[in-house]
Amino acid sequence: MTVSLVAGVAGGLWRLGVAVPDPLSFAWTGQVLLVHAALMICGFLGTVIGIERAVAVKHRAAFLAPLASGSGALCLVLGQQAAGAWLGVAAAVSFLAVNAVVVRRQHAAAHTLLLLVGAAAWVTGNVLFALGHGGNAVFPWWFAFLVMTIAAERLEMTRLMRRRPSASVTLHVVLSLLLAGAAWSGVAPRAGGLVYGTALVLLAAWLVTFDVARRTVFAHGISRYMAVCLLGGYAWLGIAGVAWATTALGWATRDAALHALGLGFVVSMMMGHAPVVLPAIARVKLQFGAFFYLPLAALHLSLLMRLVLGTFSEPLRAAGASFNAATIGFFAATVAGAAVAWRLQHGAAGARKTQ
Repeated sequence: MTVSLVAGVAGGLWRLGVAVPDPLSFAWTGQVLLVHAALMICGFLGTVIGIERAVAVKHRAAFLAPLASGSGALCLVLGQQAAGAWLGVAAAVSFLAVNAVVVRRQHAAAHTLLLLVGAAAWVTGNVLFALGHGGNAVFPWWFAFLVMTIAAERLEMTRLMRRRPSASVTLHVVLSLLLAGAAWSGVAPRAGGLVYGTALVLLAAWLVTFDVARRTVFAHGISRYMAVCLLGGYAWLGIAGVAWATTALGWATRDAALHALGLGFVVSMMMGHAPVVLPAIARVKLQFGAFFYLPLAALHLSLLMRLVLGTFSEPLRAAGASFNAATIGFFAATVAGAAVAWRLQHGAAGARKTQ
C-alpha cells in the first residue's frame, strides 16, 4: 500500500517533469509513469477501501481483495503490467463478493447497495485496463468506484437524518447518469464525457444540499473539521464535473478534471474521515486538534496553485504538483503525530491514576 502511494506520487511528479530521485533506473521511471493512475486508484485507494470493508465484515476471506490489489500494485511497480492488471481484476471481483455479503447481511440497505454498484464499477474499470483499453474508457469507471463508495459512506453516516422522499430518487437518477456517462465514454468520448461531468456536478449539488455537513460546520471540534473537509471536497467535485465536461468539448482541462476529483474530492474525504475511520480499522487512537486543519489548508492551496495558476505557467503547475505530494506527506505526519500525542496524554493520565 505504501509502495503504491510512493510510486504513484513519484509517477505523477515525473509526468510533469519534476526531478524526483529514481532509486532504480530510468526504465523503472517509465514503468511507473505508465501506471500512475492505476497505482493511486487501485493500488493505494483500492487497498485502503478493501481493508476498511474487510474489517467491517470481520471475515478472513474478505482480506483477499486488499491482498490482491496490493500485490497487483507491486507487480505494476516492477514492470509486470499484465500480471498486475489481472491481479487488480481479482481484487475487484473479491471486493464485489464482499459487498454482496454485506448487502445480504444488512437486508439491502441503500448504502450497501450503492457500495455493491461501486464495486461493480471497479470490476469494469479493471477488466478494461487489463484488456488494454485507454484512459478514456477506464478512468470514468475507476472514479465512479471512488465516488460511489464515498457517497455510500455519507449515506451510512447520515442514515438517521430526515430527507424528503424525492432526495433518494434524485440521488439514484444522478448516479445512474454517472454510470451511463462512464459506459458511453468508451465508445463516444465526447457525449460520455459531457454526461459524466454533468453527473459529477449534480452529485456535488445533491451532497451539499442533503449532507449533514451543512449543519455540523457550525459545531465545534472534530464535527466542524469533518464538515469543512466534506464541504471543501464537494466544491472540488463540482469543479471536477465542469472540467470533465469541458475536457470532452476539447478544452485543455484534463488535469483539472482528474486531480480536482482525485485530490480535491477524494483526498478531502480521506482527511475528513481519517480521525473516525483509523481508530476503527487500525485500533489507533488519535488526539484531535486544530493542527488537523493545516494539511487540509495546504491541500486546497496546492490545488489552486496547480489547477489555477498552473494554467498560465508550466513551472507553477509542476510546483503545485510537488505541493500536492508534500501535502499528502504532511497529512500522514499529522496523523502519526496525533497518535503519539494521544499516547503521551493518556499514558500520562493513566500513570497519575496509578500513583
